Amino acid sequence: MLNKLFNNKIEILQIIVLIGFFVIVRTFENQLFYDPFLEYFKSEIPLVYPKFEPVKLYFSLFIRYLINAIISILVLYVIFKDLNLFKFSMFLYVLFFIILTIGFYICLNYFDENHKMILFYIRRFIIQPIFILIFIAGFYFQNQSEKK
Repeated sequence: MLNKLFNNKIEILQIIVLIGFFVIVRTFENQLFYDPFLEYFKSEIPLVYPKFEPVKLYFSLFIRYLINAIISILVLYVIFKDLNLFKFSMFLYVLFFIILTIGFYICLNYFDENHKMILFYIRRFIIQPIFILIFIAGFYFQNQSEKK
């Protein structure tokens, strides 16, 4: 087992660096991205949705999702080294972004603050790299199934 770790030290280092990029994005989210909902969801007092600039908000969400998706896809490639999984992951990230953005728009424009938790969770999937956890588990299971 220890021998395996030493043989894969470059891959482990690459994954650590990529995870570091996730940490940087999260640490500097206030400086890098426009998101008036950061403070809104930190507040425990039920408030009306904050005023926001729609174009700026959606562009910022897109950039943040794109950065997290690129880092996530690179992590998946380092782990699995499979070009088909790489392409499939890119397809899934694009598909999920479209679905989540539509859901975010609908929640923001057609639901009131009483449904803020739906908006919170959709936004969470857009701004956090949650899909990588699902994809690593799913692709690992798929690889193990193919080996049997």
